[in-house]
Amino acid sequence: MYKEIVINVSQRETRVALLEDGTIVELFIERGDASDITGNIYKGRVQRVLPGIQAAFVDIGLNQAAFIYVDDVIRNGFCDIEKQMALAGGCGAPVTLDDRQSPIEDLLVEGQEILVHVAKAPMGTKGPRVTSYVSLPGRFLVLMPFANHIGVSRRIEDETERLRLKNMIGGIRDNHFGYIARTAAEGIDEPRLQQEMLFLKNLWASIQKKFQNVPAPTLIHQELSLSLRAVRDLLVHEADRLIIDARQHFDTAIAFLETFNPVLINRVELYDGVEPIFDAFNLEGDISRALKRKVWLKSGGYIIIEHTEALVAIDVNTGRYVGKHNLEETILKTNLEAVKEIAYQIRLRDIGGLIIIDFIDMQKKSNQEKVYSALQDALRKDRSKTHVLPISDMGLVQMTRKRNKEPLTRIMCEPCDYCEGEGHMMSRQSICYRIFREVLRDSHDMVGHRMAVNVNPAIADLLHGEESDLIAALEKQVGRQIVIYPNSAFHMEEVSIIEILNEDGER
Repeated sequence: MYKEIVINVSQRETRVALLEDGTIVELFIERGDASDITGNIYKGRVQRVLPGIQAAFVDIGLNQAAFIYVDDVIRNGFCDIEKQMALAGGCGAPVTLDDRQSPIEDLLVEGQEILVHVAKAPMGTKGPRVTSYVSLPGRFLVLMPFANHIGVSRRIEDETERLRLKNMIGGIRDNHFGYIARTAAEGIDEPRLQQEMLFLKNLWASIQKKFQNVPAPTLIHQELSLSLRAVRDLLVHEADRLIIDARQHFDTAIAFLETFNPVLINRVELYDGVEPIFDAFNLEGDISRALKRKVWLKSGGYIIIEHTEALVAIDVNTGRYVGKHNLEETILKTNLEAVKEIAYQIRLRDIGGLIIIDFIDMQKKSNQEKVYSALQDALRKDRSKTHVLPISDMGLVQMTRKRNKEPLTRIMCEPCDYCEGEGHMMSRQSICYRIFREVLRDSHDMVGHRMAVNVNPAIADLLHGEESDLIAALEKQVGRQIVIYPNSAFHMEEVSIIEILNEDGER
């Protein structure tokens, strides 16, 4: 399978698409005002300790307080900062049974300053989830200062290689830190592993020093930008090529690889085509489709994807498909086709948590087993961990998928003003960024000195206000004046882009 990474960088948004044989399977979005904070390390202050749910709220300097559960709090004198740092310095004392059973009120007190690592970014009204068990990912290793465990990525299946890596790490580490060998470490020699181990140790020492010298709440260590995370986690581990449309980010990626993996430099390309990069790879249509509630199948059937607070419900329907022979065969074919689309949409939309799938009822047990087996096979490509239960007597499949960040619909959409929040529409911010891309696309076919953009008044206000620098940057990029015209008759998502002619009719 040929895998590519396509990166689109615009004024305030970076989009990374992972393609498998030319089809987009994962999409990551980072915006200047709401970057994914997963992996960031903060010096925080405990706001409230809640014995009733064995958790605490921690102020890390964001609008929403972070949430830490009792099992994510380091024991062994964690309430004493000096002891905490001493533990992190390498003593690696094991956690006793009494420590594991300590209640939250014995571990944290209000006003206490603690070091926390963001495990999950904010989702909707929920603040970020944090842990005091810090981990620092590198090219080949993940350093865990508060653990004394040596592990190997499950993707390295050869037992001889797994044992070699474990023995090598155990032989060269000079402390009690924990390490996990990443997939890229397969076949790596000892000097390169030792070099990265030293780099991660120095990084951890720098974090410790900052912790001692800065007030709370403060960001101590920031995870790499989205484009560099794509280089580190996707290009290094599974992709064959990375293509990016921004010179500055291209140069940064090359510099990153020169430091950590020069062999991969020739896999990175700078896109210089006239057509926007996502259009060139035919990705915009699939992204728009991933925001829809209804997804049509090739046979004429369709699936409905509904998000609720507690779970995501997926319903399969035959739609326009009437089959050729009998009802059971029609139902089986629709369900099998739906299986592939459901697995694809779950991965592309990054749906997590509890998922309930309502397949069309099948009378034969053998057909139920075929659908269940097909679903398991389709989900094997997913990098997120899933757990699927067999089809119940009511024809339902219950499954869970590890959730690390908000799904695509939460990132790109907002509650609809027209239906009082009962459905979703593209957010105003996403519309502004779409206008940016559409003007870039249309400008190549226009020769006039000015362009008129007709939009809903709410979008016009945003483009004249908070996003005015976006228009300024766009004018500079296309070399034309761009005039925004509000039109109250326009739907929020409706946009019209035309050339403005001079009075004599010339462009």
